[in-house]
Amino acid sequence: MQKKAYTARFRSEVRKYWKENGRHDLPWRKTKDPYRTLVSEVMLQQTQVPRVIEKYKEFLKKFPTLRALAKAPLSDVLKVWSGLGYNRRGKYLHDAAKQMSLFYNGRVPIGYDDLRKLPGVGDYTARAVRVFAYNEPDILIETNIRAAYIHYFYSNILQNTAIADAALLPVVTKVAEGQDPRKWHWALMDYGAYLKRSGVRNNSRSAHYTKQSKFEGSLRQVRGAILRALHSGQKTERELMMEIRSPSLRKALAGLVRDGLIVKVRPRRIGLGPKKGKWRIA
Repeated sequence: MQKKAYTARFRSEVRKYWKENGRHDLPWRKTKDPYRTLVSEVMLQQTQVPRVIEKYKEFLKKFPTLRALAKAPLSDVLKVWSGLGYNRRGKYLHDAAKQMSLFYNGRVPIGYDDLRKLPGVGDYTARAVRVFAYNEPDILIETNIRAAYIHYFYSNILQNTAIADAALLPVVTKVAEGQDPRKWHWALMDYGAYLKRSGVRNNSRSAHYTKQSKFEGSLRQVRGAILRALHSGQKTERELMMEIRSPSLRKALAGLVRDGLIVKVRPRRIGLGPKKGKWRIA
């Protein structure tokens, strides 16, 4: 089959699936508001869609505008974020809101370079905001989109060949020509998700695939437990040890400090050593 006809067939399959079975009711697909789009994209980083849906609604109820988020204490932001994991994302989003309030008149910028300057906004997130909020013709490559292209265009390549995004890019760009950027990428994501549910397992064929580490017993779990404990108020290290009982507690505390998520409040009494004091959310 000629390349042009093959491309047309792929487009047709993707559009047909999306029209009949697409996830049209996802809340972030019902808005073109750039702030709401940015919130959804940051939440969807390393988190499955079902877990994001309710948190997305809860977050926007608490912080309905970019300026409302910028003015909120970090402790309030992390309290709502709790349960999504990777709490740094919540802090990055909070910092980005403050930056946009200061330098972009409380608006999410449309330019790629401006978006990349925001805390926690990488290449994919910047392009996703441009596509889904502004319908700009950027090209997106993420796990479900990779699954669709590798399955359809690279099925004859040796199974142990690692396919880089740079190799996918010419095909992805060609196929996207003439398509509505927003709708096309929604359709691609849904089609790729459908393939995975149907038993297609080709994530490991991507050169960019990394298997997520186990959460149970991980440092991430301890970090989350510390933040949840501090939502109820300041606590000493001993109090945290009694509540969490993990040998990784001090390591987790140090990491949370480095990330700017917690600080230690030093006691004012003279003669108390530097280890005394209580931890709180920054």
